[in-house]
Amino acid sequence: MRCISCEKLSFLIICKSCQEKYLEPSFHKREIDKNFFNYSFYALSDIEDLLNSKYYFYGDRIYNILAKLSFEKFAQNFDFQYKVYAIPIDDHTRHEFSHTAILTKHLQSKYIQAKTNCLKATNKVKYAGKNLKYRQDNPRNFKLSNLYNQTTIICDDLITTGATILEAKKVLKKKNNQVIFSLTLADAKI
Repeated sequence: MRCISCEKLSFLIICKSCQEKYLEPSFHKREIDKNFFNYSFYALSDIEDLLNSKYYFYGDRIYNILAKLSFEKFAQNFDFQYKVYAIPIDDHTRHEFSHTAILTKHLQSKYIQAKTNCLKATNKVKYAGKNLKYRQDNPRNFKLSNLYNQTTIICDDLITTGATILEAKKVLKKKNNQVIFSLTLADAKI
């Protein structure tokens, strides 16, 4: 196989050299609600083509690399007084994988436990290219199952307006879950 970036022969879809050269994460913080923050690792413009791989059969390999470089490193340095559940936003399967479940899996650590298949959208509306008003007028209508009275982190691949994350937070809070922050690969406002 060849690296999708430099086209040199590689066992990985993105070779180690290109990972080190182009995919070094940096930590970004954005307040999306009063005293509620989203943390991300990349600017959308830096990895947009890679994020779009979720629509293709090979996307799981790319998401595993991105998650290992960012979410996994974050989890290794995360310290909390008790266990926190990482909740992927709408981890439905597309092309035999769920990109948000991959991200959440890489958060697994001493303090973080991945909890998949519990926050599902009942409205499959597409938000790509849509403004905040459209997103607010067409909510995802999340359904939460089997999660009560827990401390959580919301996980997604991208934050644009923050509407999806805030909707997910609201649903989690209705079942007495505390959401301490959200974590995304990329931020569209960086």
